[in-house]
Amino acid sequence: MQNTPNAERYVLEADAMRRRQLRSALLHGSRRTWREHRRIWPAVVVGLIAVAVIVAALAVTQAFRKTEENEKKEQQKQDRPPATAPATPGPKATR
Repeated sequence: MQNTPNAERYVLEADAMRRRQLRSALLHGSRRTWREHRRIWPAVVVGLIAVAVIVAALAVTQAFRKTEENEKKEQQKQDRPPATAPATPGPKATR
């Protein structure tokens, strides 16, 4: 490099640029800059929302089935007389 009045300034700028490039490579991998990095957060959020909706739908379905099962059991209990009920007395025999 020639002796120019700004030689030291050029060396410092080149060093600063090299440091920026190294830092960017360290932080962002093999990509050149963070701007080229794909945004993954929106996909993650949408995925989590989809999973939450599916889990909620399964829970509601399970609760609905359980409610129907309980209603059927209650209906069956009402349709048949309880096993512990006393037998109805018949006509009394006279001796």
